[in-house]
Formats: sequence, structure tokens, C-alpha cells
Amino acid sequence: MAGNDWVNSYLEAILDVGPGLDDAKSSSSLLLRERGRFSPTRYFVEEVITRYDETDLHRSWVRAAATARSAEERNTRLENMCWRIWNLARKKKQLEGEEAQRTARRRDERERGRREATEDMSEDLSEGESRDTVGDISAHNSDSTRGGRMRRINSTDVMENWAAHQKEKKFYIVLISLHGLIRGENMELGRDSDTGGQVKYVVELARALGSMPGVYRVDLLTRQVSAPDVDWSYGEPTEMLNPVNSENPQEELGESTGAYIVRIPFGPKDKYIPKELLWPHIPEFVDGALNHIIQLSKALGEQIGGGEPVWPVAIHGHYADAGDSAALLSGALNVPMLFTGHSLGRDKLEQLLKQGRQSREEINTTYKIMRRIEAEELSLDASEIVITSTRQEIDSQWRLYDGFDPILERKLRARIKRGVSCHGRFMPRTVVIPPGMEFHHIIPPADGDADGEGERNDDSTANPDLPIWSEIMRFFTNPRKPMILALARADPKKNITTLVKAFGECRPLRDLSNLTLIMGNRDDIDEMSSTNASVLLSILKLIDRYDLYGHVAYPKHHKQSDVPDIYRLAAKTKGVFINPAFIEPFGLTLIEAAAHGLPIVATKNGGPVDIHRALDNGLLVDPHDQQSIADALLNLVSDKHLWARCRQNGLKNIHLFSWPEHCKTYLSRITSCKPRQPQWRRTAAEIDSSGSDSPGDSLRDIQDISLNLKLSLDGEKIEGAGSLDNALDNDAAEGKVKEENAVLTMSKGVLEGCLKAGATEKEENTGAGKFPALRKRKHVFVIAVDCDTTSEFSEIVEKVIETVSKEKDAGPIGFILSTAYPISEIQSLLVSGGLSPSQFDGFICSSGGELYYPASSSEDSPSGLPFVVDLDYRSHTEYRWGGDGLRKTLVRWVASFNEKKGDGQVAADESGTTKHCYAFIVKDPAVIPPVKELRKMMRIQALRCNVVYSQNGTRLKVIPVLASRSQALRYLYVRWGLDLSNIVTFVGELGDTDYEGLLGGVHKTVILKGVGTSARKLHANRNFPLEHVLPVDNPNVVQSEGSSDKDIRASLVKLRILKG
Repeated sequence: MAGNDWVNSYLEAILDVGPGLDDAKSSSSLLLRERGRFSPTRYFVEEVITRYDETDLHRSWVRAAATARSAEERNTRLENMCWRIWNLARKKKQLEGEEAQRTARRRDERERGRREATEDMSEDLSEGESRDTVGDISAHNSDSTRGGRMRRINSTDVMENWAAHQKEKKFYIVLISLHGLIRGENMELGRDSDTGGQVKYVVELARALGSMPGVYRVDLLTRQVSAPDVDWSYGEPTEMLNPVNSENPQEELGESTGAYIVRIPFGPKDKYIPKELLWPHIPEFVDGALNHIIQLSKALGEQIGGGEPVWPVAIHGHYADAGDSAALLSGALNVPMLFTGHSLGRDKLEQLLKQGRQSREEINTTYKIMRRIEAEELSLDASEIVITSTRQEIDSQWRLYDGFDPILERKLRARIKRGVSCHGRFMPRTVVIPPGMEFHHIIPPADGDADGEGERNDDSTANPDLPIWSEIMRFFTNPRKPMILALARADPKKNITTLVKAFGECRPLRDLSNLTLIMGNRDDIDEMSSTNASVLLSILKLIDRYDLYGHVAYPKHHKQSDVPDIYRLAAKTKGVFINPAFIEPFGLTLIEAAAHGLPIVATKNGGPVDIHRALDNGLLVDPHDQQSIADALLNLVSDKHLWARCRQNGLKNIHLFSWPEHCKTYLSRITSCKPRQPQWRRTAAEIDSSGSDSPGDSLRDIQDISLNLKLSLDGEKIEGAGSLDNALDNDAAEGKVKEENAVLTMSKGVLEGCLKAGATEKEENTGAGKFPALRKRKHVFVIAVDCDTTSEFSEIVEKVIETVSKEKDAGPIGFILSTAYPISEIQSLLVSGGLSPSQFDGFICSSGGELYYPASSSEDSPSGLPFVVDLDYRSHTEYRWGGDGLRKTLVRWVASFNEKKGDGQVAADESGTTKHCYAFIVKDPAVIPPVKELRKMMRIQALRCNVVYSQNGTRLKVIPVLASRSQALRYLYVRWGLDLSNIVTFVGELGDTDYEGLLGGVHKTVILKGVGTSARKLHANRNFPLEHVLPVDNPNVVQSEGSSDKDIRASLVKLRILKG
């Protein structure tokens, strides 16, 4: 069998058969380019696989046979090629079949989940809500569109009136955009695939918000990059974004402190890495960002808050990585979250799977796509509002996610408006807010100037020798011809190669116009990324094939400040702007072009549809239809009346996309969110001590009168526990009813008899409980080892305490237990190990669902146990806790699962269930569905929670969505000032399904070798492998040689916690 070089050479001969192959209109070409590394050979193979044509194959065979040196060689080539194509076609068909089955299952699951959610809520449905009414739909759509058109901006008087009402507010807003290179001036857009339109959008959004009435401070958080291959400015910790339309920034800002880029160091310190490699470092960013926000909130409090911290009114994540970060920060601070996806992982995954060239596993390896999708699902769980640029993004892309259902969203929205219970179900509000545009740099063409020559007569306009103009026009034989302008990086998704083909093969278009391709900046093609270099080389080959020299410009360099001049040059020549991308999430360049008087030709897939509807200034085309692109361009450059009408429409309607209008809508949405922020019930002793180091300076120095920490063993009766019995009376099988009723007796107390009859939670703790001085600790050791047995866990706890405590130079230290055990089991473990609760500063229980502190006395405790629960932590993690609605769904699932797999496979764990943790005992972990399936089931029914398997899968915990063991540590920082960098966490080689959250961040970690390895089966069926999220070569993470005293000490010496 001949090698691949024989196959490729033969396939290139096939490509040369004729234009018939180039006219193919296959959607799969999009997916081929999506992957990158475009080549004619691969393109033709995909064409043959998609629509096999024997005639073309025969013609190609004849052509190749004529060039072959012998019959034997010819037959070998033909056999090799036919086998290759057949094998690829078979693989594609197999992958398409698997994806079709997966899609069908997903559709069934969604319908079932929607039906169950609707049944749960059907008891109190009003007559109008029992069906999808026109009123519900119109109310839902009124946020973004009205009458099929986008809302027009209000008059200046209305805007000024709105500004007057906002003036007294002093908002602090946090935006997050992690990947790419972000700076306020001279943005290097197109430098790489991560530095594109999103970078420009977030910078301009931050700048515009900073100038709005009622906004005091805006922070755009991103990654600090101090690498030799990038400019030094990306390593600066902060950068002020000056208002663009004022020579005096302070005068423009007034009382506001304005907008800033704040760069947080995380990830490799001296390397600029792509976004796919940032995932393991997200916790480190979250900890750094949390520190910045807390410090700034305190500073703002001194300025405008009367001494009380001014917390962010919202945290807004942009793209999946920032959404994941924003969700964790939102949970740690208990403030509202907003999310903008920009582009979505599920949509990209579907496109790649349709191509059929890669399996799901291969795609995941390349793009870390499943980690990205999980981040987007978490963003849906945590967000109050999801902001999109277009309606198409909601209807066609967000609908792919487990956590979003447009139909269920409308039902929930209607119930909220009517004041009807949603039974613990939540769905983020989707709002369409088109991106704004800054118009200060645009020289508006004079009214009635159809040819663009009447623009403002200033020096820059009159001078025909602007550097960028000269740089472009030097390419052209006749620079006076209308210019077709494309402004996009050399990315396969941007479809520039199809544009060049359309231009090259349409002789009338070539005769009437020139083509300008602004494809980012480059010094040497060999130094570009492989994907971008491949696209650029393909374009250069096409220019050579069609002999387009003198007709096409492709300058190597341009500044961001040159872009307006490029648009103006195209407008002066009566040119056209084109965006031929396969899918365009929005299309900001289309708005920029329209503002400069350029008609547009744009893809019909995505945001350009909404832009065209608003501006009515051009034509939409199928990006796969080469002839359609050529015809649209030819129509606009040849028909002067059509060109003038489109130009005028664009100029007339462009005010629809101003930044002030965008920000006004944006701020009105923020103010519609229910205000949330850290709020503590401060004690008298805490107030008295606030004048010293800081509020919460020392927990042991605070006399707790239980306004903030009320004595409770979490054994209070779960509210509404009996209300579900009646709701389940109509179940068909009597045995199933008994099963569910049995489960409904979940935990009336953590310990039997811990609450006296009729006793309620005490409002005052008469015991003088004193709590751990976390802020004053030099180091806090968190024991979060997930062991196979309780005896092994107790042994490790004793070893850690003994090893650290006997060090004379260890300084003031503290210990925290962090486990999946409830507080009752922790008490038993302490007693069996001869340990006292007073030896610990805190107890993170139930996988992070509850937080306790040791009490100095148990005499007055209703339970008789020396612990107090942190009720502030409960309220902090209360967000979107499903309560009875969630419990009812779990009850139904347990009964259904036991019916299928056998009675008793899953049973309620009464001793482990608390107010914020529903616990279950699993008889056989081998038959239980993986965590991802349970999370999926909950999300489909709009129930937001965190599902954790513990103790090798024999326990199941369901806790609030933003509660976890790692988040509990961040809460301790927010509440008590525990320095996260002073924490040392002990974990095993593996652990519970929340294991990954314990490793990242600024704290130090000791991995005890040989501990927790039996939990490997818990991680065997994950959405994404642990390797995609665990940091590699992290100096804060060490692995011990074992779990002995000597091994533990050696690890702490490596971390420089102890002296050697």
C-alpha cells in the first residue's frame, strides 16, 4: 500500500479537474475550516465524502492515469485513494449516526424534564399559564425587540432625564475577560485568535460604563502577562481607561473614579498561553481577583460608603473562562452575576461533530471543549442575567444547554410576575443588548454627499497620503476603483478564502473593483500560528492562481487607530464592506462600516441578521455560496442608486448602536436584579473591636451573642417536610408512594434528641463562645483528605496536628477539618481519636454545605455538642437553593431509580441531611449514575445545585450550587479575613467528586501519596479528564512520599512552611 504522500499527490490531481468541484456548496467546508489547517486536499476529500460523484472521480482518474509512469503505479494509487475515501466516509457515517442518537436522547430528556417541572408547578397554575400564551411570549420578547424591529434610541431629552435620576447612585461594577491581550490603547486586534472582537468590546464597554451617570468605578479584570514575546504594557498591574471624548479625563469623570484595566497574575508567570490552557489556573485568578475586590471595596467604603465596604453591584463574565470565574466570585461575595458568552462551546461542538472528521474525544482533547461547556453551564446556574447580542444566539445556541430552556424560562418568568411559587426552579433572564459603538473618532460624511468626497475638510481628510492609505493603494493598478473591504483575522471561521475565490472567478467584479484584506498584523508567516499561517498561504495561492496582482491588497501591518481611516478610504471610493464569516456572533465591524457610510454584504448566519434589520444598509448572503457573494458585491458596486440608498440608510439608523444607549439598557437591567452583598449580623463585641486591626480581626476575641452565629445543630425540622406527602398522593403504585414517603422523613435532627420538643433556634447564645483568630494565624492547615475509612482519616488528622504542633518555630497556627461528613460524624471521629473541637478553628461539613465553629461550652447547647453553625454562611449560600422543589425531585428520582435497580439501592441519610444538604446512602456505587448525569437531570428541570459523591460513592450529597469546600475557604476570607495564601491544604491522590476544587488557587497543597486512590472509579466517567483542570508544575503543590509524620514534614519543608 502506498504511503500518504502518494494519496495526497493523487488527490491534488483530482482538485485540478476543473471548476465543477469549486462550485460545491457544502456546509461541511465550514466545519473543515473550523478545525484549521485548511488545505485543498482535505477540502476535496471532504467534498467526496459528503456527496460522492462517480463522474468527477472518473475524470480525475483519467487525468491522473495520464501522468502515471506505469500501470502498476496507477492501480496502486487508485486502490489507495478509493480505500482512503471509503474509510473516511464510513467513519463519518458512524459518527453522524452516534450524534443523531445522542441528539434524540437529549431531546427526549429535555421533554421529560420540562414535563416533570411543569407537573410540579401545575397545582397553582393560572388559567392563562397552563399553555404557552401569546402574552407570555410577547412579554418575553419585549426586552429586546418590538414589532420585529430593534427599539430605537430615546431622544436626548429622555436620555438626560434618565441620567438625572441615576446621578445619585454610585455603582461599582466588575467586568472579567481573561484570555487574549487587553489594553486600552493600540489594541493588537488580530494578533492571535484570542485577541479579537471580544477584547475591543470589553474595553469599550468598561470605558463607556465608567462615563455613565451613577457609575462610580468600573474594573475590567484580566490576566497579567509578563512574557518576552508580548509588549511590556500587558504586565502593568493597572491601566486607567480615559474617556475617549475628553482632553481632561478628571473633568469628564466628575465624581466618578472612572474605569480601569486590572491585571491579576495567574498561570505561567513568563508565558502567554492560549485560552484552552488557562483552565487549570482559573482558581488562582479567582483568589487574586477576590483579594482585589475586597481591598477596593473597603477603599471605596472610606470614600463614598461611610466606612462600610462598597461591594460590586454586579460581576460580569465574558466568555466561558471568565463566566466560570465570575460564578465563583459571585458565590464567594454573594453579589449578582451577569454573563455574556460571545461564542458558545456546544454550538462549536455540534459544528465539529457534523463534519464527522473527529470524534467527540478528539475534539475534547484539542479544544478542551467539555470543560468549556461545563463552565457555561455553571454560568447559567449562577447568572441573574445572560446578555446576548442577538435573538439568534438565544434561539439557536443557548437552547442547546441543559441549564436553559426558552419555554420553561417563559413559564417561570410568568409565575414570577404573578407572584406564584416556582417550586425552587430558577432560570437566568436572557436579554438582547446589541454592542455599542464609540462615534467620537468618526468624521460623518456630509449630507447629500453620495460619493463620499464631501467629508469634513480637515488635514487628515484632505491629505491623500495618510500612511495607511498609501500602504493599501500601493497594491493597486487602479486605486480609484471601488474598494471591497474585509476586516478580519486570518482565521478559517472568517471564510476569507471563499471571498477571494468569489472575487477571482467573477470577471465583471474584478473589472469594477479592488479587494482589500486587512488580516491583522504579521512580520513573518513562519512566525504565525499554524492555523492562521495556513489560511494566509491559501489566500496567497488563490491570488496567484487567479492572477489578482494589482487587484488585491493585503498589508502586513496596521494600527488600531488606522481602522477609521481604512473605512473612510473605502467609502471615498464608493466601496462596500463585507463580512463573509460562516457564523458571526454579532458583527461589530458591520456597525463601524455603516457609521463611515459603507454599505455592507454580510453572512446570514448570526448577528448580522439583526443588524441588517435595524440598519437596512446592504445585502445578506449564504457564506457557503460563492456565487451569491459575488452577485451581492457586484450589485452594490455597479448599481449606484442601490449603493447610495444603502449608505444613507446606514447613516440614518446608526444611532441605534450607540454606547450610551447600550449602557442605559445595561444599567437598567442591573438595577432590576435583587440586590445581594455580604451582610453580617455584627455583634456588639465585634463592633467594639473594629477599631483595632479590622472587623472580624479575631474570632476568639469576639464574644458571640449569636446575632450572627446562632447555636444550631442543623437538626431543625426541614421546613415543609410534610407538604410533599400530599403532592405525591396520586402516584399510581402504592409501593412507590411508600418509598417516597419513607424518603420524606429525611433528618429531623442531626442527632437523635438533640432538639427539645417545640424548641426553636435560640436568638442568643448565653455561652461565652470564643472563636478562632483566623486573621492572626501565620498558617492555617486544612485537612481535606478523602479517605477510604474513618479510621484512616482520624489517623491522618492526628499525624498532621502532631507534626505541625511540635514545631517550635511554626508560629500561631490553626486547623480546619474539611470533609463530606456531617457534624455528628465529625464529633464521633474527634471522640474516637481523642481530639477536642477546641483544637480546630472551623469545620467545613457536608462537602461544603455547612460551616461550624467550636464552642467554648456545650452546657447551653440544645444538642449538648460544642459546635455553633455559621448562619451567615447559610444565607451566603442560599442563592438558588431549591428547597422543597429540589427535594421533591430527588424523592421522585430515588423512587424511580429503586424501582428500576432494586429496592434499597438509594436511601435517605437522615443523620447527614441538614437545611442546606440533602444526603443519601448508596448501596452499590457501581449502578449509580455519574455526577454529570445527575447534574444534567437537575439543570434540565431548572433546579440549581451542586451534586457530590463521597466516601467512594457510597454517599450522595446535594448542596447549594455555589457551595463547596473550596468556596467555604473563600467565605472565611471574606467574612473573617483568613489569608488564603496562608492556607495549607492536605488532600489525597484522589478523593470525592469535588476533589479538583481543592487543588487550585493561591493556597498551598500537600498531596498525600497512596491516600484516596480507591476513589479513582468516581472520576472514570467525567465530562472532562482531571488533567484538563489540574495545574502542572505548580510550585504551591507538592506530593509527599507517603502519609507518615516524616513524609508530611518533608512536604511542608518543600513548601517552606517549616524549616528543614
